[in-house]
Amino acid sequence: MNTRTELDRQGAAEHEDHKLRRELGFWSLTAAGVGSVIGSGWLFSAMYASQVAGPAALIAWVIAGALMLMIALVFAELGMVRPESGGLVRYPLYSNGRLAASIIGWAMWLAYVTNPPSEASAVVQYASTWWDGVYDSSSGDLTTLGTVVAVLLMAAFVVINYFGVKWFARANDAVTTVKLAIPVITVLLLLASGFGANEKAGGISHNISAQGFAPYGISAAFSAIASGGLIFAYTGFRNVIELSGEARNPHRDIPRAMIVTIGFSIVLYLGLQVGYLAGLPAAELAKTGWHGINLDSPFADLAKLLGFTWLSWLLIADSSISPSGAGIVYTAANARNVFGLAKNGFFPGIVMRVSDRTGVPVAALFVNFVLGAGTIVLLPSWHSIVEVLSALTALTFSIGSVSLLVFRRVGLGDAASRLRGMELVAPAAFVVSSLVILWQDWDTLWKTIIPLLVGLVWFSISFVRGERNPGDLAGGIWLVVYIAFIYVVAAVGNFGGTGWLPQPWDSVVVAVGSLGSYLWGVRAGTQYLTGHPRLLERLRTNSGEMIDDGPTPVGL
Repeated sequence: MNTRTELDRQGAAEHEDHKLRRELGFWSLTAAGVGSVIGSGWLFSAMYASQVAGPAALIAWVIAGALMLMIALVFAELGMVRPESGGLVRYPLYSNGRLAASIIGWAMWLAYVTNPPSEASAVVQYASTWWDGVYDSSSGDLTTLGTVVAVLLMAAFVVINYFGVKWFARANDAVTTVKLAIPVITVLLLLASGFGANEKAGGISHNISAQGFAPYGISAAFSAIASGGLIFAYTGFRNVIELSGEARNPHRDIPRAMIVTIGFSIVLYLGLQVGYLAGLPAAELAKTGWHGINLDSPFADLAKLLGFTWLSWLLIADSSISPSGAGIVYTAANARNVFGLAKNGFFPGIVMRVSDRTGVPVAALFVNFVLGAGTIVLLPSWHSIVEVLSALTALTFSIGSVSLLVFRRVGLGDAASRLRGMELVAPAAFVVSSLVILWQDWDTLWKTIIPLLVGLVWFSISFVRGERNPGDLAGGIWLVVYIAFIYVVAAVGNFGGTGWLPQPWDSVVVAVGSLGSYLWGVRAGTQYLTGHPRLLERLRTNSGEMIDDGPTPVGL
């Protein structure tokens, strides 16, 4: 392909971008973030985190919350500098070229396309309380009937999004308003029960002292961040960025929506975890310990044990509302993610097309639906989906910190779009993200290697065929080395690896090595952008799409 073909492709991308409708205000953006947070994560994560770490799960929630706050600030600035639907997969392309974008874009798509399936699975799993035959509690998987119901629910998410961003916003605003109340009521009642108001509850002091604060070691708290679903529970904020190209006032509303979403999430999840720890009856804990507590519908079952029958039924009702609302948002955001990948050239041009009538990337909606349906069939439970998803998510979020500092180094954005302290926050977010990847159990982490290799092979074939320039290789080779480094340390470390590198030295090595990788990535990205003056000028004018300086085709 020649430069003319590339320009034609990018011109088409800009044309499709302009079809998107800028109709989302602060509340709709905040509802997209909060509405995703109050999905299936709040219904399950407190129990799974306690299974892994016991009461030390509180440490995991604090670390995960701090990490997500830092990452949210990173993407808030990126969203102000360059608001763009599908921005999460566009920023690595702009800052470090197509090698980095191929690896991160592919991993990000696979990580995020599993969000709607996880929400649909959660609805069906909770429905098993009143609907026999949809969930097998002995295996922890949906039955064939349950799988069919989950796929049909995903289809409903697609239909709602098909009719446009205004339909999506109205549906999500209404659902979010309703479902905010239920987790708040749950927190208040469980906290009251656990602190003496209900004699059936074990109580916070008894349940912690029974087996100790960290019965499985402090390292288990670190593992719980990914394997317990904590990263998954917090990731709703990223939908604000995915929809930023449809915001009416991105400079004002994006950072506010992001901070409100994360702040609310931290308070909610800490409250739910304390309430769960305090409210669990002592007799139940004595039977099996934290590892053995395995409730089909955690908070609904706990409400029954405490005598709150009315709350149990309210939670069963909300188990359809909350995950469904989150599924609607994730379906919208994931379509923009695929839209961005199509603009990157990762998918055929037809996937990039936006409907003239509704302003929605319709083909992207259906691509995600097909893969999501396949995910439910292959991974027919909430927990099995979330385990793999969380490991990929931490990796895909980390590169935003590199893009931020690259953008600053080359002069993108004015003083009004720069947040204070980001020169320190961005590298800290990158290092902590790297540690979260390490802390994932190796038995789960190694499963993410294949998706990452697909992105690398995709780029390699294009490079060998002469369809990528050396600048793409130089801008992204640091990422390949960084990922290999993390996985080697994880394989020989103490989180399910061989144990050759004991704690805390595995974490120390990753922290130091990831900081070096970060600095390398920023330097490589700065050289990449300054070496592509036409791209840099286009980004500075914020006029739309990427233009390369050489004959670098978009597709394979």
